Amino acid sequence: MNKQGRAFSLIELLVVISIIGIVMSIALLSLGLLGDDRELQTEGRRIVALVQVAQDEAVMQGRDFGLEFMLNAYRFVEYDPFLNVWGELIGDDTLRVRQLPEDFEFDLFLEGQRVLLALDPASLEEPDEADRRDLTETYAPHILIFSSGDTTPFELRIVRRTDDQEVVLENNLLGDIKFAEAEE
Repeated sequence: MNKQGRAFSLIELLVVISIIGIVMSIALLSLGLLGDDRELQTEGRRIVALVQVAQDEAVMQGRDFGLEFMLNAYRFVEYDPFLNVWGELIGDDTLRVRQLPEDFEFDLFLEGQRVLLALDPASLEEPDEADRRDLTETYAPHILIFSSGDTTPFELRIVRRTDDQEVVLENNLLGDIKFAEAEE
């Protein structure tokens, strides 16, 4: 036997390396896609948990909370019955303003109608007397979380615009928030 019969040819080595490269690239791509879906799920679970915390605090403390959505952020506010105004939650790190990842956005539906969301939060400052006469609309959050445990029904979609993947959350009048199936 000569030495050439036992060695691999250059073509055989290239084929094996190509196959390994293709398998590894498919594995890496599928891991990346799963990771992105997990990120959507994580954001959805975070919102569900925070709404439930706000509901619990509202019932236990007898306070009314609100939830305002922006295009890629959200914040909780509280109602001051003595001043008859909505105000920011001061010193509550759990219900602070939250920002979505860069390519994520919200689509909010109230009573089946899509709500146009702003980029920035609405102003909570009280208008002065001169502006008050011209004021036709006062601030109110999108979602109300009452001290009775009732909540504004809504459908919230967290959408990743780069590939149109989404997670859908639904909340009923009793405050039961859950993941729903996204419509195709």
